[in-house]
Amino acid sequence: MKIWISDIQSKTHRIVRLNCEEHSDYVYVGDLDDKCLRDFLLELQKDIDVEKNMKLLKYFGYLHLFIIGK
Repeated sequence: MKIWISDIQSKTHRIVRLNCEEHSDYVYVGDLDDKCLRDFLLELQKDIDVEKNMKLLKYFGYLHLFIIGK
């Protein structure tokens, strides 16, 4: 699955937008298989529900994550 990412960070939170279609303000991550995608999501947040978010990304073609800094 080809993935493009937009990553906005602040002191308190991080907004990560993943998309399966090319966008001008997104950066191309690569063509990730399921294992690489799992690893990538776990790098973003250790306690993320990987299976649920992978299904959402595959179904809708995009995924927006709001990650609170600890």
